[in-house]
Amino acid sequence: MKTISRLSILLAFFLFTNYSFAQEQEEDIVLKTAKDTTQVNDSDDVFVFVEVAPKFNGGDEARIKYLQNNIHYPKAAKEQNIQGTVYITFIIEKDGRITNVKVLRGIGGGCDKEAVRVIKGMQTWSPGTQRGKAVRCQYNMPIRFILAGDETIKPLTKEEKKALKKKEKKQKKEAKAKKKAAKKD
Repeated sequence: MKTISRLSILLAFFLFTNYSFAQEQEEDIVLKTAKDTTQVNDSDDVFVFVEVAPKFNGGDEARIKYLQNNIHYPKAAKEQNIQGTVYITFIIEKDGRITNVKVLRGIGGGCDKEAVRVIKGMQTWSPGTQRGKAVRCQYNMPIRFILAGDETIKPLTKEEKKALKKKEKKQKKEAKAKKKAAKKD
């Protein structure tokens, strides 16, 4: 009986020391392979989490207003009663420009293309910063497409198309003027 209890104590001791040793080895491996992503250098690293997140000029209210004013529900999506959320990812460059716009998850019916078009047309953002320096940041944004119950499908008239194009040109012109003014400062 004494030998069984001694063996069980010895076995428990052996397992415990082996377990501790394995944990120490695992930590060493993690420490050796972990990359310090908080270092800021002049590389083209893309950050997902930063100290100061990128921000749409004017804040979230302005961003939502921009999306509401510029997204046009695709006719094909209306006809097929397609609704849902398109998830977009893009990179906000060090100078605030938007690049690499991609659909993470789409819903089809032209909604994906429309979401990409609107994101590509956005004005420059205030870039994200890490340790006081502007860095490239990945940003994910959901865009919801919802049909109202009383919405009817009708094509845009020539006047509406002209007004829409005129509005888009005006917005692009204003964005360029703001960018020029920001460079002068």
